[in-house]
Amino acid sequence: MKKLMIYGAAGYTGRMAAANAKKAGLAIVVAGREQDKAKFVALAAELGVEYRLFAVHDISAAHAALHDVGVLLNTAGPFMRTAEPLMQACIAARVHYLDIAAELDSYQLAEKLDQAATAADVMLLPGSGGSVAMLGSLAAHAVKRVAKPRSLSIAMHVAGGFSRGSAVSASENVTAKLLHRVDGALVDHEAGAVRDFDFGDGPVSSFGVTLPDLITIWRATRIPNIDTFVYLTDTVFPEGDLAAMPDGPTPAQLEASPYHAAVEVTGEDGAIVRSILNTVNGYTFTAIAAAEAARRVLNGEARPGFQTPAGLFGDGFAETIADTTIVDL
Repeated sequence: MKKLMIYGAAGYTGRMAAANAKKAGLAIVVAGREQDKAKFVALAAELGVEYRLFAVHDISAAHAALHDVGVLLNTAGPFMRTAEPLMQACIAARVHYLDIAAELDSYQLAEKLDQAATAADVMLLPGSGGSVAMLGSLAAHAVKRVAKPRSLSIAMHVAGGFSRGSAVSASENVTAKLLHRVDGALVDHEAGAVRDFDFGDGPVSSFGVTLPDLITIWRATRIPNIDTFVYLTDTVFPEGDLAAMPDGPTPAQLEASPYHAAVEVTGEDGAIVRSILNTVNGYTFTAIAAAEAARRVLNGEARPGFQTPAGLFGDGFAETIADTTIVDL
């Protein structure tokens, strides 16, 4: 079996993903930048694995580092800096690419590189863990309950604090426009869009955001009208010097902050169905799901080109992760 390379494995979520991949018995290589060598020496020793160091924009170094790798999992944000060079390196080296990006740009890039990846027999699977895997499974579940779905609104309930890496990525990747999908096209949405969702304890106001699910749910379902929202509790976006933030939430904080999601699907006949997803904290889910996705891809579950987790692994993928459940309202 070829190896799994986790690029950015010294980061908060990367370390968690590496630990889960090691626990699953995968042959892994932890990788990252030369300037983080001390971190990778320590991590490799802790896990008993190999480490490799290269800059994402060093094409020859990246190609050499991937010589015995079957899957690369990119956990190094901001993904606007790392996704394109690593996708291109994977296509050149014929290595499947996975990441945990939550930014729309990475998914638009995967659409752009779909043909090249398909020609190289390489899969691009951005969002192998995290909200894309959660919401994709939830949407697919609800869509099956409607004969001819025409619109879908979906919301993520985010609880708990940010990791330092997530805060830096978010600060550099804030989408200037609020987008939604109308009649199959991504178009501007009015600023300040708000609507109520019931995550299981009654309706609460959620605000419109531009999520990559506008692309992934569309690819999986072809529902022409899609809106995405977020509801925050116990979460305030950090300000000031982000580099001075703690690495990420403590295990106790993760345990105390489960995530939820809610979806509403409307059919051509006006029929409406609603479902909710309950799961562990987003960081915990992401690390477990990304490692499981990598394991499955290494075992041969792959298709060339741009894929989505629910489309590749099936509608129930999220429910195989930790204590995730989907309930119909």
